[in-house]
Amino acid sequence: MPDITQLLLSLPAVLWAITFHEFCHGYVAYRLGDPTPRLRGRLTLNPLAHLDPIGALMLLLFRFGWAKPVPIDTRYFRKPKRDLVLVSLAGAGGNLATAILCGLVVRLVPYPFVNNYALGLFIQLMILINIGLAVFNLLPIPPLDGSKLLYVFLPGRWLQGFFWLERYGMFVLMALLALGVLPALMSPIVIFLYRLIL
Repeated sequence: MPDITQLLLSLPAVLWAITFHEFCHGYVAYRLGDPTPRLRGRLTLNPLAHLDPIGALMLLLFRFGWAKPVPIDTRYFRKPKRDLVLVSLAGAGGNLATAILCGLVVRLVPYPFVNNYALGLFIQLMILINIGLAVFNLLPIPPLDGSKLLYVFLPGRWLQGFFWLERYGMFVLMALLALGVLPALMSPIVIFLYRLIL
């Protein structure tokens, strides 16, 4: 659990991370021919359009969370399998791009972040939260983005079992989080990427 300072500084980082994540999904789907995100008002950087209160609270407190999924319609895609992969990767790509950009800012202009505790902590949280959200969403567990990649690449005979798992995916995620499995899986990857960026 973060302390009160971390909690307050995490708020804008969380709002940006989930908003940009979902915006990237919608933007890539729109560029690939699907008007659904635009028609549903999801091509915006307004956090209120993307916010899932429980998912945001989880991200704020435990560094694992989610937003309202951007609706897409794969019937508009010219190459549905390829385009679904691109849309699925777009959210995590946006988060990693944010983390890398923040890291570049710190490397190029370190003085303000080294000499100001709040600013230094904020930029660290921006990097960590965006990396964490990217890694979390790429896990191959429904309804996360990583599961959409498996839909494309799994043999047809395995898909029925995977569709069954999709109905209970959120419960599986909560159980893995409560048992400490998710932090154990994700922490080495998050720490490696954090050190690489900074």
